[in-house]
Amino acid sequence: MDINKRTILWIVFSVSLVILWNEWMISNGKPSMFSANTEQTAKAPATPAKTAALPAAAGVPALPGDAVDPAAFKREVITITTDVIKVDIDTLGGQVKRLELLKFKGAGNPGWFGGCFGLFKVCQPDDGKQNEVLFDEGANHTYLAQSGLVGGPFPTHASGFTVQPGVRTLADGKQIQLVMEAVEGGVKLTKTFTFKRGDYVIDVRHDVSNVGAAPVTPQLYLQLTHDGNKPVGDSFFNSSFTGPTLYTPQDKYQKLTFEKIEKAALEDEKKGNDNAMKGLHPATANGGWFAISQHFFVSAFVPPENAKRDIFTKKVGPNLYAIGNVLPLPTLAPGASASMDSKLYSGPQIAHLLENVSPGLELVKDYGWLTIIAKPMFWVMEQIHSVLGNWGWTIIAFTILIKLLFFPLSAAGYRSMAKMKLVTPKMQAIRERFKGDPQKMNQATMELYKTEKINPLGGCLPILIQMPVFIALYWVLNASVEIRGAPWIGWITDLAQHDPWCILPVLYAISMFITTKLNPAPADPMQAKMMLFMPLAFSVMFFFFPSGLVLYWVVNNVLSIGQQWVITKKYAPAVK
Repeated sequence: MDINKRTILWIVFSVSLVILWNEWMISNGKPSMFSANTEQTAKAPATPAKTAALPAAAGVPALPGDAVDPAAFKREVITITTDVIKVDIDTLGGQVKRLELLKFKGAGNPGWFGGCFGLFKVCQPDDGKQNEVLFDEGANHTYLAQSGLVGGPFPTHASGFTVQPGVRTLADGKQIQLVMEAVEGGVKLTKTFTFKRGDYVIDVRHDVSNVGAAPVTPQLYLQLTHDGNKPVGDSFFNSSFTGPTLYTPQDKYQKLTFEKIEKAALEDEKKGNDNAMKGLHPATANGGWFAISQHFFVSAFVPPENAKRDIFTKKVGPNLYAIGNVLPLPTLAPGASASMDSKLYSGPQIAHLLENVSPGLELVKDYGWLTIIAKPMFWVMEQIHSVLGNWGWTIIAFTILIKLLFFPLSAAGYRSMAKMKLVTPKMQAIRERFKGDPQKMNQATMELYKTEKINPLGGCLPILIQMPVFIALYWVLNASVEIRGAPWIGWITDLAQHDPWCILPVLYAISMFITTKLNPAPADPMQAKMMLFMPLAFSVMFFFFPSGLVLYWVVNNVLSIGQQWVITKKYAPAVK
């Protein structure tokens, strides 16, 4: 059988890019390219509701969710500032309504930038001078952390809270607290927020006291509310997963989407039940956490370990959704009290920080299906970065390390290519001799391979083995907030963004063109033209890939060219 190895190599490379693209789509909550899209996209107004009602968990009465009379309550926003976060907490409901990350700059508003010397335009974020904002509430965006009580007319995230005086800015101390109280239905709810130096965790304690004359059985709810919109700066070529995630000891890590919640809500509305919503995730658990994840960052509520809780998701308004837990409290006699501690992490997806908060929380840093390869890869890169101090040079050093690791495989592949290139004239002669008899042509070709001791697939195996490493590295660079905003040299100011001047993609195209020239030429002229065109086609895709990933490919290609040239020169006399 006449098998052109270079064609096979291009097929392998093309398939690997398709697989990588498909995994990117799935990771971002989009349907697989290899299966039908059976889900409906929510077609809801962009402006969300301002007050979200708590959904009813199993056996728990629904919260009315009505806002208090503005004339009866004067709301106030309390700002707490530490060395890493700046938080606004609204006295209406005791909600966390804004949170800035002081150590991270935002992507900014997208604008149009003429890349590649004006040949085309790509969406380029602005200079990102503003701090990254997680929790926020505006005309087209709602992202809130809320809590309250159900089981009666008790304080909720729609109740008015009074605030105790205290320090609002972390100075020389290690921590500060914000205490706020609300009384409704004979129950007093006291929320205590504790902020610590250098910590993205906010400790949230809920003290519930029965100040009435009859026993009560309240239940505590914690929830995160988010609109169904993508974050600022998110585009087709720079998209990421944004949506609810959760973890339970029984079912482990799970990702949801706002589209799934919307679809389930529509089904439940038609049928008059909540079976579709319950089917999205476990209904109860004795541990775990829930969160809203987005690219590089996450906000997660972590209730007490081993505490039983009901898990809910809910559409709470037009284009507005919630995920949360309802946790039971003991029956409180008049004068009795109960407390429950929880954590609210809102910050970067840095693995060692997440691991210290709760088991499984580090999984929000999603490396896709190649996590088993990606995690140790990133660990090695961290060690290199601790020495070099620059992520661009770290990627280059890591590329060299990977190249050395796969040197024996690459050498075998390039030796096979060198042999193939030497017998190209003989193969051309066979094609001319048997051009009217494909069967005899294939037989003669296989005899030639056998005589010259050539494995026609010898150049493909090294690529196949290395491809999981290439794909895993893509997820490492795409998921690591450490690389976000990290400069390399000159024009590359953010390795997590595409090359603003498209220099690296052009270098990639040149390197692939040289690689093509070093390989055996196809006998078919049309196929030869296709081989020359494909580097340009692939480089166009790289215009939109993170520049750190393109840097890896460029360096890898340059090293491969050098290795291939040396091996070809070394082994050419030996294979004549």
